[in-house]
Amino acid sequence: MTQPTDIRRVAPLQTALTLATNGVPPLPLRAGKVPFGNCRTCAKNACGGRPNMKTPGPCTCPRPCHAWAAATTDPNVLNSSQWATAWRQAAAIGYHPGGANLTVVDLDNADAITWARASLPATRAVPTTRGEHWIYQGVMQSVNAVRPGVDIKSLMAYVRWLGAGTGAMAVLPDAVRALTAKEPPTARKATEMPTVLMRGQSGACPHRTPTYLGRGITMAVQRVTEASGGVHATVYRTFLAVLSTHGRCGCLTDAHVARLFTAAQAKGESPRHCSDTWTNARTTLGL
Repeated sequence: MTQPTDIRRVAPLQTALTLATNGVPPLPLRAGKVPFGNCRTCAKNACGGRPNMKTPGPCTCPRPCHAWAAATTDPNVLNSSQWATAWRQAAAIGYHPGGANLTVVDLDNADAITWARASLPATRAVPTTRGEHWIYQGVMQSVNAVRPGVDIKSLMAYVRWLGAGTGAMAVLPDAVRALTAKEPPTARKATEMPTVLMRGQSGACPHRTPTYLGRGITMAVQRVTEASGGVHATVYRTFLAVLSTHGRCGCLTDAHVARLFTAAQAKGESPRHCSDTWTNARTTLGL
């Protein structure tokens, strides 16, 4: 995704061809960042699309349809007469991140950006109208509203192209994957006291400063405190995110864990539920 010039200033089709050359499958978008509608032949995926709809490319009809699945890196398709009208009418360019082996964390406001800076590894960032797109190397399922102002766009999703961005691209971290995880339905037996729940290697965290860790715990507590519904699932995802970042390096202390448990209990979780949820999160991550 490295381009020598700002290709947003050139014609949509040329932008699309440049993206395709760099392995990023594009698609035309109408005003409002909306894909061109499915043709009548392909309504409700009547044409069959691709196997399981998990890979980008043109559908079996000649028109650009199926939203994200219309994205392709094939220049013959992008240049075809069937696509010509769509490119002439395009108000913007979209792309399928999963088709480029990418995951986009869509941060929709300043609060979401602040949370990301405290909770996620730095990576390539692209400014948007209200926030930023953080782009990681790797794919995962796409889920909207994983937390306030945060969407995950990767497989079976599209994102508006706003430029190549700045910064080195990091590998997709467990902390992002954890945002979409659901707690196993059966809680595992665990002790109720947090003092014995987290024991890793001793010493300072090798990849985060104490200030970074403190901000991360504060943001985690805030996420639980502000949960307006689905508290149990929010607590689990929060525990999972904290452990995925710091669970293997031994930097979490009993005081950190106690802060998380206290926030969860203030939202109605019992001490036992907190302990079981923490253990489930550790088991999910293999800790």
